[in-house]
Amino acid sequence: MSDQDNNTKHRVLEQLKIEHRDLDDVIRRLNSDADVDQLQIQRLKKRKLSIKDQINKVKSGGIPDIIA
Repeated sequence: MSDQDNNTKHRVLEQLKIEHRDLDDVIRRLNSDADVDQLQIQRLKKRKLSIKDQINKVKSGGIPDIIA
């Protein structure tokens, strides 16, 4: 694997980790609200799980197709 491939992999991994962390913060804040939309939280959790799967794919060597 070339240095450019490693840099790309590292950049993608960092972006995914940031998005995962941000979603975790949003979910935590929404859960603390009394009038929370459970469907919205469920969708955010699914997105967070999808990102976690993408992180694992990148770590294992296969960069997944990322839907922006």
